[in-house]
Amino acid sequence: MKFSRDFQTVSARQSRARSLAAALAWSSAAAALAVAVAAPAHAQVAGASLRGTVKAEGGVSQVTAVNVNTGLTRTSTVTASGGYSFSSLPVGTYRLELTTPQGKRQTDEFALNVAQNAVLDFDFSQPDIAEGGDDAIIVTGTRLRSMEGGEVGSNISQRLIEVLPQNNRNFLAFADLAPGVQFVTNSANQTSLRGGAQGANAINVFIDGVSQKDYVLKGGVTGQDTTQGNPFPQLAIGEYRVISSNYKAEYDQVSSVAITAVTKSGTNEFHGEGFFDFTNQSLRDRLPRENFPTYIPKVRTKDMQFGGALGGPIIKDVLHFFVTYEGKRRVEPREIKPGLDLPVSFFPDRYQGAFGARTSTFNEDLYFGKINFTPTANDLFEFSVKYRDESGEELNNGINAAETATITKVKEWRGLARWEHTADTWVNDFKVAYEDVSWGPKPLNFGNVSLFNAVLPAIPPATGTRRGDILRVGAGSNFQDKGQKGWQVSNDFTWTGLESHTFKVGVKAKWVELNANTQNQNPLFTYNVRYAPGGAFNDTIPYRMTFNAPVNGGDPNITSKNFQFGVYAQDDWEIDDRLTLNIGLRWDYERTPAFLNYQHDPAIAEFVAGRAGYTNPNGTVTPPYANLANANYDIDDYISTGSERKAFKGAWQPRLGFTYALDDEKRFAIFGGYGRSYDRTQFDFIQQELAQGLFAGRTFNFNNGDADNPCTPSATCIPWNPVYLTPEGREALVAGLAPGAGRELRFIKNDLKTPYSDQFSLGVRGRFNLLDLEVGYSYVESHDGFAYVLGNRKPDGSFFVINAQSGRPDSPFSTGPAPFGSIILGTNGIETRANTAYFKLTKRYTEFSPWSLDATYTFTDAEENRQLGETFALDFPGIDEYPFIAATGTRKHRFVMAGSVDIPMGFTLSGKFQIASPKYLAEIVSSAATGTTPPTRTVTSIETEGNGDRWGYRQMDLSITKYVPLRFLTEESRLRFRIDIINLFNDRNYGGFSAATGLRNQNDLSLDGPPRTIKLSAGFQF
Repeated sequence: MKFSRDFQTVSARQSRARSLAAALAWSSAAAALAVAVAAPAHAQVAGASLRGTVKAEGGVSQVTAVNVNTGLTRTSTVTASGGYSFSSLPVGTYRLELTTPQGKRQTDEFALNVAQNAVLDFDFSQPDIAEGGDDAIIVTGTRLRSMEGGEVGSNISQRLIEVLPQNNRNFLAFADLAPGVQFVTNSANQTSLRGGAQGANAINVFIDGVSQKDYVLKGGVTGQDTTQGNPFPQLAIGEYRVISSNYKAEYDQVSSVAITAVTKSGTNEFHGEGFFDFTNQSLRDRLPRENFPTYIPKVRTKDMQFGGALGGPIIKDVLHFFVTYEGKRRVEPREIKPGLDLPVSFFPDRYQGAFGARTSTFNEDLYFGKINFTPTANDLFEFSVKYRDESGEELNNGINAAETATITKVKEWRGLARWEHTADTWVNDFKVAYEDVSWGPKPLNFGNVSLFNAVLPAIPPATGTRRGDILRVGAGSNFQDKGQKGWQVSNDFTWTGLESHTFKVGVKAKWVELNANTQNQNPLFTYNVRYAPGGAFNDTIPYRMTFNAPVNGGDPNITSKNFQFGVYAQDDWEIDDRLTLNIGLRWDYERTPAFLNYQHDPAIAEFVAGRAGYTNPNGTVTPPYANLANANYDIDDYISTGSERKAFKGAWQPRLGFTYALDDEKRFAIFGGYGRSYDRTQFDFIQQELAQGLFAGRTFNFNNGDADNPCTPSATCIPWNPVYLTPEGREALVAGLAPGAGRELRFIKNDLKTPYSDQFSLGVRGRFNLLDLEVGYSYVESHDGFAYVLGNRKPDGSFFVINAQSGRPDSPFSTGPAPFGSIILGTNGIETRANTAYFKLTKRYTEFSPWSLDATYTFTDAEENRQLGETFALDFPGIDEYPFIAATGTRKHRFVMAGSVDIPMGFTLSGKFQIASPKYLAEIVSSAATGTTPPTRTVTSIETEGNGDRWGYRQMDLSITKYVPLRFLTEESRLRFRIDIINLFNDRNYGGFSAATGLRNQNDLSLDGPPRTIKLSAGFQF
């Protein structure tokens, strides 16, 4: 099937016999072709470029590129020096038609890929070529070459997407074939994409040239925060390119991995397909928790994925359509287990039923439609729309009972209108896009939440005590409504009128409304189960209560009408026939009114700054909080009156790259580059300052005589009263007893910076017919990541409080500005560093060599000053106090290999293999005072226990597909039957480890990824 595809590889429209005949007839012509590989990198983000020179006696007047499936044509007038150029072509299969004095010539068909920059030179000076007749076919074969400039990355073709085994139909699952890129699946089957030492929030995905960036949440792509869902229907994706460092100036809002993908389009022929994938508990191996500690029946599992696509002409060569739908219905096994390795018998009968096997459900529906309109040879219009809908009941493995589950809710609309106008020496690409995304999890049940905590003797040979949460029952706690919606207008202009230069400039403006609504409507009561008269299980007298309540009638729904603006310029300069420079510069601006215009309550600000007392509603005055006088920060740098903060602007980002061909045939080249790229600070982080001023979280401790949880009587340390179990009791507490009590205060630095990375790369590429080899090195530093630190200080301005029982230093949570809770400061300072060396091998699939291989080995030496995914850094006086440790989200050694081969009788065999070294964990280590030695606290990293002799993660997936032709319907009609075996060797990639020892946590047998699973598939294509 070939929905031509904005994605198609070499077409098979000509018969094999004709291709072979042409190959023999024009072998001498093929030998005379000189194809340059030092290609100027000037393709559109979503398209491809092609240029070269034509030498012939008497000259060549023009070169025409023809898309063989849609009829789209583009014509380039040949310059006096013989140059031709197509600066923007939709991805697809083309042939070139050349008008020479010796007659008309045309090439055989070849593919142009997403973001490819190709050069194809022709020399007709040889006598045997010059005497050729009209309409002679020039065999380009494998001689079409491309260079990626200074970029480090990989292309994922349509064939790889179609044939490689996978478990979830997320098209991004193959991005880990690029150096330094990880596609991670956790124990809840939630996926994320990461590059180097940075988190998922640092990536960006461009589909048809439009960013899918999530400005609110940390998933990187909209809708991808804690979900089993896919960002886009895989049937709609043609192909994509993964760039792990050194992208060009047109890529924005990314400091890690950039992915540019193109969608399929209809062609001049009707084509369609449908599929159904299925697996259940009978088709998977037993989970570890189904074997240990007791053998239990398999927990119900179901995974159904299904969909279809249809594309074709409305008006041949002029108007085409493409539509697709994909659905997902999943039932996932979960296990509720006691914390601290406790037996179920530790709990009273009324709670023992909370433990054991449970299920989590997930549903997703994805729709996509696209229309292509080519009214003239110079104009292309595209209109597309996408809709995403997710629902289900989310429950994770752990101590949370099934009744605390969350109702999943994700809805996303995206639309795009695009007009590309092409002239002889320039191309203009104008886009208008719209997005409306909401992520709104809700509790399955409403009411009170009980969290049981225990302080128990340590397990021998350890001494002392162990403490932790052991069970959570009651209502759920995840109540949020967050998202973004708005419009984007952009324009990219490319000019090729100056010899040896390709200039590109672009501008983008975006008006997007961000919203965040977090309501902890269900109050949380924490119980020390060991505190009770007679030693009974205590579930009646809590030691802490946490809940949210409005501040002066505040609305928890926070919105900000953001304005974003970006502009860039790029020059791809061919210095000579060997050296190409890619010189770019971009500048970005963003205004977030909710942050810029925020005003702290002057009375609270003056009180915290120690300049005035705080007057309570009952008339009493609390003395000024004087603890910050000698602190290591100035609170005035964080207090906003609405005029101190400035919009993000002036972010100049140079992007430089080069390619130098080492030999005359240009098979080998050195490449490299440097680039600076700015990301975004998630709105979910900076809106919390405003949220705490409108709908604040409040914490109260109870002075019940609990030796494990003592507190000094104050506005936030009060006697327990059962009336607090009721909404009326909590309202009375807030309104009458302590209006500000327990309310956390947040302040964000007024000159908050935007995260960015600096990226360097250097490497060598070699091309041997269908085989590409690459060896390279890259270095990426990320700076100014957002972090929350603790602002509380002791009366002398120092930070650490010595624990009376252990003698170790603790964070000063007890020395906040009573009657309020803690001071939390938002600032910059999270940094990562990643040195990466890699080797990459690619063998391309063709009709005459029907097998492919993609293999990448990556060695990464990475470090970070805060554990991956941790925004709160409350253990030290500031983020600069955290030492650099081995990056916890990065494995030093990683090898990924994927391959496929067509075998006799219509079978295709494919596989993907991954193996990586163990990961690292971060651990805070505190020492107690001994004699004259003061107590200390530091952070260290420890390598986790390997799952094998030396590897920390291993998975082999295998797939075999049988195609059954149905030529009585159409020439290309066929049935498809497929078996995927995911995790063929049933490797146990355990996810739970002790941060103190690195050894496997025997109470957490969750797997990162599935056990051995067989997935059955059937499909139909025509």
